Amino acid sequence: MNATELRGKDKAALEKELGALLKAQFSLRMQVATQQLNNTAQLKKVRRDIARVKTVINSKDGQQ
Repeated sequence: MNATELRGKDKAALEKELGALLKAQFSLRMQVATQQLNNTAQLKKVRRDIARVKTVINSKDGQQ
């Protein structure tokens, strides 16, 4: 997911995306804790996606 795709969405869709990413992050953290996660790079990717979505939400709030 990149920032240009996110900027095309409205705030409600971004909030929904953020919720899904937070659930995914929680799931990955539980997999790390139980040593079931093989690809630990997924955790970093999800964390950066969360930051990207929050940045776009904040920029949309600032424009209005």
